[in-house]
Amino acid sequence: MAVPTRGAGAGHNEGVSDSTLPSLPTSDRPDVAVRLREALLRASFTADGLLELLGAPAYAALARSETVPALRATRADAPLEALVRLFLLQQPVPHARVADVLPVDACLESGWLVRVGGESDDVCATVDVRPYGGPGGEDWFIVSDLGCAVGGAGGSGSDGRQADEAVVLGVGGASTTLAGITVRTPVASALDLGTGSGIQALHAAQHATRVTATDLNPRALHICALTLALSGAPAADLREGSLFEPLKNGETYDLIVSNPPFVISPGARLTYRDGGMGGDDLCRSIVQGAGERLNEGGFAQFLANWQHVEGEDWQDRLRSWVPRGCDAWIVQREVQDVTQYAELWLRDAGDHRGDVAEYQARYDAWLDEFEARKVKGVGFGWITLRKASAAVPSITVEEWPHPVEQPLGDTVRAHFDRLDYLRARDDAALLEDHFRLVAEVVQEQVGLPGAEDPEHVVLRQHRGMRRATQVDTVGAGFAGVCDGTLSAGRILDAIAQLMGEDPVLLRDRTPAQIRLLVEQGFLEPAR
Repeated sequence: MAVPTRGAGAGHNEGVSDSTLPSLPTSDRPDVAVRLREALLRASFTADGLLELLGAPAYAALARSETVPALRATRADAPLEALVRLFLLQQPVPHARVADVLPVDACLESGWLVRVGGESDDVCATVDVRPYGGPGGEDWFIVSDLGCAVGGAGGSGSDGRQADEAVVLGVGGASTTLAGITVRTPVASALDLGTGSGIQALHAAQHATRVTATDLNPRALHICALTLALSGAPAADLREGSLFEPLKNGETYDLIVSNPPFVISPGARLTYRDGGMGGDDLCRSIVQGAGERLNEGGFAQFLANWQHVEGEDWQDRLRSWVPRGCDAWIVQREVQDVTQYAELWLRDAGDHRGDVAEYQARYDAWLDEFEARKVKGVGFGWITLRKASAAVPSITVEEWPHPVEQPLGDTVRAHFDRLDYLRARDDAALLEDHFRLVAEVVQEQVGLPGAEDPEHVVLRQHRGMRRATQVDTVGAGFAGVCDGTLSAGRILDAIAQLMGEDPVLLRDRTPAQIRLLVEQGFLEPAR
């Protein structure tokens, strides 16, 4: 496609300038953002509208950064097809084709659109705009740099150029994962650390009275402001700087979220992904620094990468990151060997489409970095902190690569509620309490056909984390009759009588299993 000229968009960057990325729309014309939003909604340029127009295969292909099916599906002259090509597929569109759909003159004046160079009457978008459905059915729009709405930074270099270091991405799998696991209780204040295109700030604005968004990249802050305005959300307090540096002394929050530049790389080429610190130090710094920035009871939730180092337990490594005064739940979702990891991020930047020798040199440098640090693999997952005043913090570090049910925010909050419940009760108090089996938990029995007794009994969740845990005969029997009617102790007494066991011994050895079933969400107190 033709490269947009800078004419109409120039001068609207509010201090953001660089040599390869186009100028951004002005963020000081909220009236234009409102009119543009209304026009997009009238034309059904929404997540639901796209799915209906493109069909499921083409819609899914966009998530894989493949645009050909969508281009084929938008050949007609209808308004929605034109908007998809203009704002999502980065195609020039004739001025006359969108003149009756958009406030074109205002969009040209404020820099959302530019005229294509030469004598053409076509217009192009200066940014990608991706429809995004909010959790309550809201119609939102995520703004990002050209080529970055439906893929990594590699998309911005589709014309053969390398991705610019200041490029700002749109919605990706990591963004939606973090949004899904975030606890969504109403709060007074929320902090989006490293906001990028502003998707986490947008979510936080729905349940936080005050939202602060920070980023080292001034272009990201500008795009965040555009995302919020175009989505009809309140403006955030935007602050430029690295990590917690933009915050005032003593400034604290009820919620901190961050999808940081967590990539462990041999340099800092791309601001959105490369933290510029050695190894996994950036992720460690964010986690450790969050403790003093949280209010009591507040949550801090991050995506992170961490090194698997020869001779070191990765779980111990992560436990050492947890700040004082915080409980933590850390879940490792995936581990890649160093070659897989390097290839993933080289492709993300579009390096595989460039000069072969340069690609190989970058690959080699990545492996040199890992070898020097004795890194054998890289883990990816979620880290949740909860500021608590407990004398002994609870730190859970686990590996769970299996499918889960998003959104998980309520599941995360319930995990810490259960920790508080268990911490407050000794075994005697636990046996006095009443429990219920959580809804949609099923029992599976595994064994040879025709065998009198199963080899294993497994309880399996069909909601939330979708855990499965093996239980013994007592555990299975106990869970099966938990309906809130009888206390745990009375249920164990009945089981002891049926099995011919000493009830005192059974009461002594079973609380640990009850605690595990409660902690993992199979049983809940019947309050």
